[in-house]
Amino acid sequence: MASMNDKDYYAILGVSEGASTEEIRKAFQQKARKLHPDVNKEPDAEERFKEVSEAYAVLSDADKRKRYDAMRSGNPFAGASSSPSAGYGYGYGDPFAGGPFAWGPFGTGYNTGASRKKSRSYNPRAGKDVVFEVNLDAEKAKAGCRRGVTYQRYAACDVCHGAGSVHSEHAETCPTCQGRGRISVDLGSIFGIGVMEMECPECEGTGKVVADPCQACGGSGRTLTASEVVVDIPADSHDGDEVRVKGMGNAGTNGEAAGDFVARVVVPEERLNPRAANGFYLVGFALPFLVFGLLARTFGTVSVFVVVLMALGLFMGFRDGIGRGARWWRHVGAAIGNGVSSGLVLALFFTAMMSCSVGAGRAGYVGGYGGVRG
Repeated sequence: MASMNDKDYYAILGVSEGASTEEIRKAFQQKARKLHPDVNKEPDAEERFKEVSEAYAVLSDADKRKRYDAMRSGNPFAGASSSPSAGYGYGYGDPFAGGPFAWGPFGTGYNTGASRKKSRSYNPRAGKDVVFEVNLDAEKAKAGCRRGVTYQRYAACDVCHGAGSVHSEHAETCPTCQGRGRISVDLGSIFGIGVMEMECPECEGTGKVVADPCQACGGSGRTLTASEVVVDIPADSHDGDEVRVKGMGNAGTNGEAAGDFVARVVVPEERLNPRAANGFYLVGFALPFLVFGLLARTFGTVSVFVVVLMALGLFMGFRDGIGRGARWWRHVGAAIGNGVSSGLVLALFFTAMMSCSVGAGRAGYVGGYGGVRG
């Protein structure tokens, strides 16, 4: 069998040497459909299918592709890199998280669900919520108000009505992996790792594909669009409260239900700024040392540490003043609690070590004194 640098994987897939990962993926999909042994009955179809799969396995992986290009150029060190690989991936990130920023005259926020999925994988998933932060001062939060928001989200495709296909009602078995969701590639002669199982790039592991992908949405059943919503913030709202508008989040893929639009109230007066939060965390971290030190009578050895830590923490916590309402104090308690949980085990271990040291010292001193008396 030919070695890796004897094979032109670019020619096998029919792509240029500068082809992108997406171009390589599409070329593999087209050739794999024609050459799959269950579809193509020519004698050499199976061997050609394995060769195409082998080419895709190498060129779709950033590190393997660098090594392959380096071997072809005659410089085995050209593909080495000290920086971490960016990876290749044939997905487009999580289509249900992260995303474009909302815009408009009413404020800003963020939308979960920016990346656009372009494969024809049949993968019904419920849409995620769109979370939008509404900044209010304490007076408006207490009185309540109405806010209009313009934002981006994934909505059900108008052409296929969310199904992903205009003419076909049902998905079909993936022609590349025959429904397995994975393909096997023998890389034993290349990298010495034998047969490698990898996710099928056609169906992205689901085993099913949209039979007749909609041209408008690419088969996902949803498109990125601008939407508007009016949110009523009730009176006596506080920092962290949420108001939901059903069905106005990201549409699901392939006809699944949409998420909600979530307006999250932000009241700066009720929040801890990062410096204050770190300060109260230090106070909480010092508390276990204080308590265990007093109980074990070893406080004298850690008194300077505890006093400095607590003084610094209190200074940072109250430097910018005291916030309004019970919600601010609740945040203070949470920060102190986080500090206590972090310092508890360390303080217990330190106190136990100090107690053992003090006890051993006293025992040795009494034993020595008794020896003199005898």
